Amino acid sequence: MTRRCRQVLFLIVACWAMGCGSSAPVPPASGPSSVEVEGLHNVYRLSDRLYSGSDPRGDAGFAALHALGVKTIISVDGATPDVPAAGRHGMRYVHVPVAYDGIPREKAWRIAKAARDLPGPVYVHCHHGQHRGPAAAACVLLALDPGFTREAAAAWLKQAGTDPRYRGLVELPRTLPRPAAADLDAMPADFPPVVAVPDLTRLMVAIDARWDHLKAAKAAGWKTPPEHPDIDPPHEAVQLAELYREAGRMPDVTSRGGEFLALLREAESAAGELEGALRDNHGVAQAAFERSQALCTKCHDRCRN
Repeated sequence: MTRRCRQVLFLIVACWAMGCGSSAPVPPASGPSSVEVEGLHNVYRLSDRLYSGSDPRGDAGFAALHALGVKTIISVDGATPDVPAAGRHGMRYVHVPVAYDGIPREKAWRIAKAARDLPGPVYVHCHHGQHRGPAAAACVLLALDPGFTREAAAAWLKQAGTDPRYRGLVELPRTLPRPAAADLDAMPADFPPVVAVPDLTRLMVAIDARWDHLKAAKAAGWKTPPEHPDIDPPHEAVQLAELYREAGRMPDVTSRGGEFLALLREAESAAGELEGALRDNHGVAQAAFERSQALCTKCHDRCRN
């Protein structure tokens, strides 16, 4: 081997070891493994280049990721990423917020492209690291590793504790189209650290839409309305509760505090009770529906303006 060949081989090996380029992640033979990380929870190592877990908070959280060797952080949470803190620890942020009702193909492929093209290891997180984050990590492996089966993706979500009530997330291993390399190449190559998320007004529009679906289900005897075959009453209540929770985490809401925040939390609890009633006992669903609806009206009357 000539000296020139040895130099080229050294550069290739060094680049691979540092996580450069677009090499596909290699899952460990034993599958995803839990990692104890101080200041973070639900942390898993899914491959040589991919981790999943909760959101890092404060310098301690980012220092812990730095200690793992993480170079890129992908947030699928709605909260604004702490870009300055990541930068202080030599990491960059990519923000691709998703909802609890699933990850659209375009966003799934965008997450996968970021994991493929940016320096690794990559850490994917949502808020708690249990539902949206693991689903996003499954998107990465389904898109980049031909050997990662849909059955393995479903098993991973179960291992991570993703709630089966989030139907759009747990069905992702079955429904997500697996892209060719050319599909990812065609995706936009910009990876913004922060993107705009729906403001409170648009979130309330989404809440109203869930209420319309629940009213249609109520009119159909708490069953899927024939004219709306996509409506699943318990799932609508789950999504309603999550929308209330997301609203309660918005900065302009938490800064107001007081009665509005308390009503949102009470409404979230009531939506959870409605979901339980719809799953277990239709006989009490009416009372749970009326309590939840009364809270919605109360919030509008007192806090809408």
